Amino acid sequence: MKKFRSIPLLFVSLTFLVSSCVKKTQEVDNDTDSASENFLATGIANDMNNIADEAGRTKSLSSFKSAEANSILSSCATLKFDTLVSTNPDSMTVNFGLSNCNCNDGRTRRGSLLFVYTGKYRDSLTSITITPINYFVNDNGVSGSKVVQNKGHNPAGHLVYEINENLIITKAGGGTITHDAKRQREWFSGENTIVWSDDTYYITGTASGLNSNGKEYRSNITKPLLRNMALGCRRHFTSGEFEHTPLGKATRKVDFGDGTCDNLATVTIDGKVYKIELP
Repeated sequence: MKKFRSIPLLFVSLTFLVSSCVKKTQEVDNDTDSASENFLATGIANDMNNIADEAGRTKSLSSFKSAEANSILSSCATLKFDTLVSTNPDSMTVNFGLSNCNCNDGRTRRGSLLFVYTGKYRDSLTSITITPINYFVNDNGVSGSKVVQNKGHNPAGHLVYEINENLIITKAGGGTITHDAKRQREWFSGENTIVWSDDTYYITGTASGLNSNGKEYRSNITKPLLRNMALGCRRHFTSGEFEHTPLGKATRKVDFGDGTCDNLATVTIDGKVYKIELP
């Protein structure tokens, strides 16, 4: 009797083992969407700085209407200064129009960005408040505000800007991202020239918010993100790493690569590497 009774027990054990294997396979975490949304929000926020930088260099309408490779904008963008105020704070509006404006960085924009600044862009302690007004980037709606403060030169002789971002991104395909970040932006090269294409920046800091599924996330830059403004490079970060943690899920390690100018990055989840294209 003992011999025959052991057969059902063996069957139950094998069934449990197979069921456990299936369950583990089904629970593999390969979701890179939240990390991709973080790319999107970070890229949009960083480009606001680029536009502020370009405006702060010349305060010239002609610089925005230039189709030169060293300009991020194009002839469909217009620039307006508040000439009624003779004392600080002063203001400037970059208007992309009501329909999509094809900019020189390969993105489309419409609506306006309002810049209110307390001094010259390169002067220590200058503060710039950036507010999007009916603003869209590649049909993604942007609202909220960000504040950029010039903290002067660091020991390496590079200008450093402290940045606080509180933005809401309404995705073109549906869903809303909230993005609250504290960053530092180091102007690593190109500060002393008037051209745009020799600039490089390193970004550090942290961010948190909600992804489009309403789940909390937090991220931390573990290796400075490099933005190279050379022609063909300026659209995406070309190197650097950050850790991104959606609530209840494993931390994702995001790597932008070795400096190659492309739209590729990797996301590592539980030791497995996924290649993705940047938005």
